[in-house]
Amino acid sequence: MGASICRSKVGWLLLILQVIFIILFATTVEYTKTADSKMSKGTKNTDVSSYYAMFQDVHVMIFVGFGFLMTFLKRYGYGSVGYNFLIAAFILQWSTLVGGYLHGKGKTIHVDMLRMLGSDFSAAAVLITFGALLGKVSILQLIVLALIEIVLFVVNEYIGLEILHTVDVGGSMFVHAFGAYFGLAVSRVLYNPEVEESKKEGAVYHSDIFAMIGTVFLWLFWPSFNSALALGDDRERALINTYYALAACCVVSFAVSSLLDKRSRLDMVHIQNATLAGGVAVGTSADLMIQPYGAIIIGSVAGLVSTFGYKYITPFLSSKLKTHDTCGVNNLHGMPALIAGIAGAVAAAIATEDTYGLSLYEHFPFRLPASNGTEFIRIGSNMSIELGAGRSAIEQGGYQMLALVITLAIAVVGGALTGVILKFVPVLDQPHDDNLFDDKKYWHIPVDEESTQNGDTNQLAQVSA
Repeated sequence: MGASICRSKVGWLLLILQVIFIILFATTVEYTKTADSKMSKGTKNTDVSSYYAMFQDVHVMIFVGFGFLMTFLKRYGYGSVGYNFLIAAFILQWSTLVGGYLHGKGKTIHVDMLRMLGSDFSAAAVLITFGALLGKVSILQLIVLALIEIVLFVVNEYIGLEILHTVDVGGSMFVHAFGAYFGLAVSRVLYNPEVEESKKEGAVYHSDIFAMIGTVFLWLFWPSFNSALALGDDRERALINTYYALAACCVVSFAVSSLLDKRSRLDMVHIQNATLAGGVAVGTSADLMIQPYGAIIIGSVAGLVSTFGYKYITPFLSSKLKTHDTCGVNNLHGMPALIAGIAGAVAAAIATEDTYGLSLYEHFPFRLPASNGTEFIRIGSNMSIELGAGRSAIEQGGYQMLALVITLAIAVVGGALTGVILKFVPVLDQPHDDNLFDDKKYWHIPVDEESTQNGDTNQLAQVSA
């Protein structure tokens, strides 16, 4: 009866929220001018030609890559890929509204390719959080978490981009670091000793193969993720840097995984996850002039740190700090994002006009002079500019680090407060005991599979009879 009531709550809550979305979209959301038949006058839609291919790559990462990466749990495959599908679709709408209200300059939200890309990036942050909580939260808790986290995510992104004027083209700080440490903070508050005792938190041969599907999709499309918001030479640089960072990370992850085993065997957990860390670690500086060798160094360090993290840091967090991390998001997203933030700050602090030319001021507009003097006139004679803040390279690097610190603070505090809500509101039905890491409460399980899982060899015969 309890499970039936809970499922009813899920269905009604989703329908109510979808009706609210319909009302809000009907009253506040419109097409952008290039998508409006009355306004466009048949002009070519440059947003579609510039962004659609990258957008679709990111879309595949969100729904296929993230979804299948989490299917390693032997009895939680439906929940892993299914809830990923639902929560991502839910966030695409909610993030459009929240982001539009905060970033928009008027009462109407105009939807374009960039807004859709932003919604996909928002979904990535929440799905990273989901990875830390996989198998330990109900779908009701996930919906509430998504509602809260998106608001905090958009606020943090606004602070970093619009107030501090920092760069993070691949979202390593604002997406990966935020999502990872938000999730770890929630996990700490929701900590349950039953999780450590559960025999269901583990993989079997075929579930690990399914998870590798997610790994390969993410690995192939990560250059698009890091370059989707860039254009021109910035996009090409982001593609090149991510390409080589991922390649180096993959090689180092395999090497370190083998070296950490007494019999030199590879650990599939490392291969599924640590091989992707290079894409995260290079994200903030992906479109900057770090040179291919710099990208390879960043990717190599990320592979090393991530693999060590899965071997040593994840068990430490769980046993000593009571912070259980199901997917190891600290190793794939958290620590590599810290590397990305530091690398981005260093790249910003050493950026000069000799290296970038006048495009330096397109990357860092607040490095433009704060007054209309000879330097401003010199730069303005070659490009269209507005007054900046007169920041030095070192100051810009400092703002980059400040954005990372603020991101961590908002993520940890916001995650902890969200965890309190999820833990102490009983109507949200936090799983316990036998329902941890198990699909059976919320999904129809094929009879033969359920029989195998329960060890009941007579059940099939009884059902047939």
